[in-house]
Amino acid sequence: MKIQTFLLIIFISIMPYICQADITIEDYKRAEQFLPQNLDKLVFNMSIIPNWINNGPSFWYLHRQTQDKKVFLKVDPINNIVTPLFDHEKLANALLNEMNKTSHNSNSFTSSNLPFDSISISKTGKEIEFNIGSDLWQYDLKTNTCKILPPKPPVEEGISPDEKWTVLTHNYNLFLRSTKTKEEFQLTTDGIQNYDYATPVLGGQQMVDQGTENVKQPADVIWSPDSKRFITYRIDQRKSGKMHIIQSVPPDGGRPRAYSFTYPLPGEIDIPSADLFIFEVESRKMIKIDAPPLSLRYYGNPWDYTFFPDPNTFFYYQYSRGYSSVQLRKVDTNNGAAPIIMEEKSPTYIDATTFTIQIFKDCSEMIWYSERNNWNHLYRYDANTGKFKNPITQGPWVVREIVSIDEKAKIIYFTASGKEPNRNLYFRHLYRVNLDGSNLKLLTPENAEHFVQFSPDNRYFIDNYSTVEQPPVTLLRNSKDGKIIRTLEKADIHLLLETGWKPPEPFCAKARDGKTDIYGVIYRPVNFDPSKKYPIIDKIYTGPHNFFAPKSFWAYRSEAHSFAQLGFIVIEIDGMGTSKRSREFHNMSYKNLGDGGIDDHIAGFTQLSQKYPYIDLERVGIYGHSAGGYDTVHAMLTHPDFYKVGISSAGNHDHRMDKAWWTELWMGYPVEKHYIDQSNITNAYKLKGKLMLIHGDIDENVNMSCTIQLVDALMKANKDFELLIVPNYGHGLNKSSYFIRKRWDFFVKNLLQTDPPKEYHIKSMDKK
Repeated sequence: MKIQTFLLIIFISIMPYICQADITIEDYKRAEQFLPQNLDKLVFNMSIIPNWINNGPSFWYLHRQTQDKKVFLKVDPINNIVTPLFDHEKLANALLNEMNKTSHNSNSFTSSNLPFDSISISKTGKEIEFNIGSDLWQYDLKTNTCKILPPKPPVEEGISPDEKWTVLTHNYNLFLRSTKTKEEFQLTTDGIQNYDYATPVLGGQQMVDQGTENVKQPADVIWSPDSKRFITYRIDQRKSGKMHIIQSVPPDGGRPRAYSFTYPLPGEIDIPSADLFIFEVESRKMIKIDAPPLSLRYYGNPWDYTFFPDPNTFFYYQYSRGYSSVQLRKVDTNNGAAPIIMEEKSPTYIDATTFTIQIFKDCSEMIWYSERNNWNHLYRYDANTGKFKNPITQGPWVVREIVSIDEKAKIIYFTASGKEPNRNLYFRHLYRVNLDGSNLKLLTPENAEHFVQFSPDNRYFIDNYSTVEQPPVTLLRNSKDGKIIRTLEKADIHLLLETGWKPPEPFCAKARDGKTDIYGVIYRPVNFDPSKKYPIIDKIYTGPHNFFAPKSFWAYRSEAHSFAQLGFIVIEIDGMGTSKRSREFHNMSYKNLGDGGIDDHIAGFTQLSQKYPYIDLERVGIYGHSAGGYDTVHAMLTHPDFYKVGISSAGNHDHRMDKAWWTELWMGYPVEKHYIDQSNITNAYKLKGKLMLIHGDIDENVNMSCTIQLVDALMKANKDFELLIVPNYGHGLNKSSYFIRKRWDFFVKNLLQTDPPKEYHIKSMDKK
């Protein structure tokens, strides 16, 4: 073979790679333009927020014609009429006139761009109120006049429904105060630090925000409807383990600040526990609820239910450690008796992220969510006795949530996915069904993802539907049969399209088993050239509490668009082990978070590369945040020859160091060998690719020590990596322009193998 021919063959074989142009400032500008907060400004009327008028079927909402042009509209469903909520011209003139009198700055607003986005309507319907800055204004619809109202006094925390009493805490104890006389009555005397009344378990962020561990908090109580008693709790966290935050860069400079706070870890015995108490106002009597204490596995309070119209009844439910069972208790508030009226057990877990109980206001009926037959469905029970009555829904599909209940007519409105054939298995549709399980009816037939909102009287609902590729349409529908009354809005995306933006492509592939359908989306750059080879990036988050590849048009907000503009193909896939499918599909992740569906991702990428030759499986990157940060590192450690470059932010790299509720739910209780085997720290020695680790130094959700412990393991294994600590950032990092830019740079340098523009400045994120 002649040397010229040989060189030509070599040139042709590598041509797809060398055709990849060097990255430019213009590429970075385009990536900046495609950040979610910048694309948000280019779309209008994606959805509406209905404000129901006097608890009736009529409502108002804000319609935007442009970024600077808007109108308040009133919808009358009964008569199918849409009108302006008020005369915008008259209000603008009245407001300008009054502002000129009182020397207020008018900011040059017009009737089509009034200086407020929200209003409240008086009960008489004769006046509306709105805020401009710190001023509260009132507009009289009859006289067309405006005036400033005196500031409304703040609503007292812990106040009773009749507004006669307020519950307070002093020195870890409870006090009752008359709102009329201000006289206080001490209700408890045994409260002490870390064993006090009506105070939730505090997170570190609240301490950082207030600059002290002694955070001021109102009393956390639930009042009965008749104001005669309230329920609260006493949390014992005296022996509970602490987590720590060091704020190295305090706002006023100087010495770093340290904050310690309770943070339950999986497997720990001495996690916070709460006893529940009933307090009677008139007698000042305290009644302890006769039940074992509730364990708290994260910050916050122990509430899982509330009072009903009957002040003598209170329901709550509690999970076992490891979430293998859930019990429902019915409390007699007269004596504190709290018998178990219903219990469900599972050989793996009761999914606390989907499990719900709906109890009718008269306490006669109870709807119980359960995956007992492999699919999440609704079951009917007697709420007084816990006796089973009938299944409400059944079949190989998933109930997602109850949207509304017409208790009088005994009709349930709920969304579900996977029931309609030949559709994306995740698309939600609205259905109605009788309480006895009869007359199941589809109300939203469009082949799309549906989000619905019901009128207070259950006669109408607002249906917002879209797909990844189809912009949202918002309809007003009749709840009896789903008949369309009128189209309220069609999303305006013309400015978005002018940027060259294109929606991601949805796809369906086969999982690792070659038969199970998995779904995802593909993001391409706007200057996409199918004749080139593109490195791919796996945007990963495999938390079993949900699915994450988008199903609606809100995918336009994904940060994946900005990464794609730098010359990448970005792909999201929901692998096996994620939620909203069958229990069998979901159980793949039980005690197995290290699996992460990674083999499903790789199977999907391989199938896509066969369909699209421009996908380069020799250059694969991956990035994720939080649980996705763990996934990123674990994928690189378990599949080092596939994933070559990774960026992990706020990763929970060892599940023994993460919050008890989330970890015990998916990894089980107690902590056993599989926790150790699936730790990124245990497997750090396997690293081969290019890895960047990022963490905010005041992260209360996933403590920075999770990343630092991985750093220690990587150093001991003599592995190269990059580390970025973002000062004064908690678990969310996307408001840091430096964080965003450094991720871009890392992929450009290590996947595109070219130099990024030096110190590119994301100006659109500068604080105003």
